[in-house]
Amino acid sequence: MRDGGRLTAAIEVLTEIETRHKPVRLAMKNWGEGARYAGSKDRAFISGLVLDVLRRRRSLAWWMGDDSLRAAVLATLHLRWDWPLDRLAEAAGDEVHGHGPLTDAERQALSSPRDLAEAPAPVRGDYPDWLEPSLTRLFGEDRAEELAALAERAPVDLRVNTLKTDPQRALKAMSPFDAQPPGLMPNALRVAAPAAADRSGAVETIPQFSKGWFEIQDLGSQIAAAAAGDVKGQQVLDLCAGGGGKTLALAAAMANTGQIYAYDSDARRLTDTIRRGDRAGVRNLQIRTPLNPEPLKDLVGRMGVVFIDAPCTGTGSWRRHPDTKWKLTPETLAKRQADQDLVLNDGAGFVKPGGRMVYVTCSLLPEEDEDRVAAFLERHPEFSRIPATADPELMKFLTAQGDLRLTPRSSGTDGFYVAVLVKAP
Repeated sequence: MRDGGRLTAAIEVLTEIETRHKPVRLAMKNWGEGARYAGSKDRAFISGLVLDVLRRRRSLAWWMGDDSLRAAVLATLHLRWDWPLDRLAEAAGDEVHGHGPLTDAERQALSSPRDLAEAPAPVRGDYPDWLEPSLTRLFGEDRAEELAALAERAPVDLRVNTLKTDPQRALKAMSPFDAQPPGLMPNALRVAAPAAADRSGAVETIPQFSKGWFEIQDLGSQIAAAAAGDVKGQQVLDLCAGGGGKTLALAAAMANTGQIYAYDSDARRLTDTIRRGDRAGVRNLQIRTPLNPEPLKDLVGRMGVVFIDAPCTGTGSWRRHPDTKWKLTPETLAKRQADQDLVLNDGAGFVKPGGRMVYVTCSLLPEEDEDRVAAFLERHPEFSRIPATADPELMKFLTAQGDLRLTPRSSGTDGFYVAVLVKAP
């Protein structure tokens, strides 16, 4: 495809996302079905452009003095992707494929963009205005910088599965992708984020991936799973197991000792967990499906560890899913808080005396994090909070209350919150 066609296609995909509220993947799929002529490089280019526009929708509009999708695409290509103005003008003005010649106002804005330093924090940080009180409460004067880090492209993180291999062998196997240990976790590897217009490396094509040597898992998610502490020989319940990423991390830490139970209120989310567990060499996993009556009744009061990867707004994963930040509403946040209170109450009933409950969200919002833990402790005085980690490398991410808070700016991970709660003996 010519530059003009790629530019026009990105605007078309963004229009479908904005007007029809389509997820990025579905909008790209719909566009691709009508553009069979587009090659893999074209699709990677258009997808990267769409995602970069969504990551910085507000700051792009500020630069241009124009909040249209066309202006955002032009600003991304010139000001973020460093296209020369002549190349951009030629692409936009392509008579067959372009979206229309640059106007005098667009040329002026692209040549002399407004100073972003003069913009309000929600524009500099690219987040909705209504989140300003929450983010100010959490980050204070650093909120724009913290949220701007959530507008960067994310790397591909891998967890080395110690049931099948060790970090040294895994690192050698990943050499075609130039994977490197990112630090903080001994079994983590990282493949740097590709250039925006390039395809990310398909790490699943490495033969050792099919053998179960690796799982794709953000470093922050790996740290959250490690906050469960010493789980060898324990009875562990993953109460919101979803696709099983943290379930498998916990199982690897257990070294096939004890028993881990994976449950999710939506049975469809568990469909892949058995296959992934088999590939990973997990032998101590039981799937508990909600399709059965009272699937967890026999676990009440018996668990040494209850792990709760709670349903949340996902604000900590905006690097990977930038479209979701513009869809988030106060009503959604309120619903998630209610869900979190319910799952904490449910989880408490499975913890044995002296056992612990690990509460995790991929959210940066205190309403879903500290506030939910504080409310839970008021309802359940038999629980108390303990520091979420004793690892010297991770203790710098502890909050004043002893909980873990990870952000792209502080830890180079997705945004995560972890609290560890212990039940009285």
